[in-house]
Amino acid sequence: MATQLTRREVLAVAGGVVLAGCGVEQRRFEPSKVSIVRAAVYDQSIYDTMRRMLQLHLGDLTGRHVLLKPNLVEFEPGTCINTHPMVVHAALEAFHALGAATVRIAEGPGHRRNTLDLADSAGYFQTVPNFEEHFTDLNLDEVTRVQPAEQFSRIKKLYLPNSALRADLLVSMAKMKTHHWVGATLSMKNLFGTVPGGIYGWPKNVLHWAGIEESIADLHNAYSNHFAIVDGIVGMEGNGPIQGTPKAVGVLVAGKDPVAVDATCCRIMKIDPMRIRYMQLATDGSGAAIIEDSITQIGESIQSVATPFELIPEFQRLRLENS
Repeated sequence: MATQLTRREVLAVAGGVVLAGCGVEQRRFEPSKVSIVRAAVYDQSIYDTMRRMLQLHLGDLTGRHVLLKPNLVEFEPGTCINTHPMVVHAALEAFHALGAATVRIAEGPGHRRNTLDLADSAGYFQTVPNFEEHFTDLNLDEVTRVQPAEQFSRIKKLYLPNSALRADLLVSMAKMKTHHWVGATLSMKNLFGTVPGGIYGWPKNVLHWAGIEESIADLHNAYSNHFAIVDGIVGMEGNGPIQGTPKAVGVLVAGKDPVAVDATCCRIMKIDPMRIRYMQLATDGSGAAIIEDSITQIGESIQSVATPFELIPEFQRLRLENS
């Protein structure tokens, strides 16, 4: 088990200095860059916003193979459960514009077996031209056994879809939501949809039995080709990720480090990321990578867009101070 750093040590790491015995060891530290971009509504302006944001972080993607992984969970009319299809289509268009050789959309829902019916109900067929030609059902994809360098959960055999493993860039496109078991569900938790139902069943309760926070950290460690985009234009508060209520925030959040992206989203939601257990696990228990000084915010400041999300009673302890 990793040793918990003191506050002084965490701040030293963030500043690029590690204390070692009686001496001081210099260490290069590159803060993670996370964009917060305003997007008030789901309209055509999202396409230009998305292209500019991805250009800033990724530049030329000529010849790269990209997989977009939205959050498609369930569909209820008038709700905000799923990643909005316009955000996904904007990313599809933007990655093509940046030179990507292929851009596919893929998901493996945990509740519904017929993924295409779910995507249709959620508006993906209407919004994304020729949607089926771009789509891969990760619940039915061919798989490879993966053994992360460090594993936290009780899952001994982790089989993951080849489409996600072989992509040059796996883009987790989450919805900004609260979660009634882990507090917040963002880009890291969204990777549950890459666990194939064809092997682990519907619903994917094996991930819960093995430890839900630990499974999130395992999946984060299993992929090395991350990029994260969080749809916070309209999120979900309260009893998320399915039964909560809409929460308008008016932002898109993105970056190469899912932990830093999720920590930023938590602060926007007025949730303390240092109290989210799976984030602690993903940072070796130190939390050093999620403190504010270790993240370079681009675009809007957290304070200018911060919108407190309602939390169920069990998670009131996660509330940031002075919220």
